[in-house]
Amino acid sequence: MKLENKVCVITGGIRDIGKQISLKLASEGAKLVINYYDNPEQAEQTLADVKAAGAEAILVHGDMTNGEDVQKLVDASLETFGAQIDILVNVAGGLVARKTIDEMDEDFWNFLIKLNLNTTFLLTKACAPHMVKGSSIINFASQAGRDGGGPGASAYATAKGAVMTFTRSMAKELGPRGIRVNALCPGVISTVFHDTFTKDEVRKNIQAATPLRREGSASEVADVVAYLASDESSFLTGLNMDVNGGLYFS
Repeated sequence: MKLENKVCVITGGIRDIGKQISLKLASEGAKLVINYYDNPEQAEQTLADVKAAGAEAILVHGDMTNGEDVQKLVDASLETFGAQIDILVNVAGGLVARKTIDEMDEDFWNFLIKLNLNTTFLLTKACAPHMVKGSSIINFASQAGRDGGGPGASAYATAKGAVMTFTRSMAKELGPRGIRVNALCPGVISTVFHDTFTKDEVRKNIQAATPLRREGSASEVADVVAYLASDESSFLTGLNMDVNGGLYFS
């Protein structure tokens, strides 16, 4: 139980990668504050599954692009589990749709930046004052942030690239306070995300080009999050860790 009694705030924590992270951290003894935006039935099921794993947990609905909702999430954590937040996992984000530069308008561009970058900024700003030496922030970037993404993913890739740079900046800024800040850059992980946005033939081609010859699983990503959240990674900060089966080497 390497996270026993650690208080963890996780955004987008009810499905796919987010849910597996919630379950993994629960199994390691963390107390969870799980944010969700839509699908309340799925949220309640995730909460039930987390509690079945033996964890203390609460659900908090909110739009993480909205500063007031972000503060409500943090307040709920403080009111339920006390004045300290030990772990922040910024999962909330998404591609939304594939649009070329000719197809997208300014509103779409701004929304993708807000959804993928501003959420990370808002949560970090709100949680950091309640984090102490030994705390850990784990952001979600993407392989798209390194290689520009697939067709129609320029806004998403740009936002994720910015998350990577923000991660490095926060590692320098928060490091003297003993707070570590790292990010994951997942490649093709078997999730609803790729079921929705990536064609089957493209996925097969990617698998064939991947040294491990397969997609990753959400649980494998969750294992890396648990490592970065724990003291086992106590001298790692400012890292943007690739989780892609060897498809892309940074």
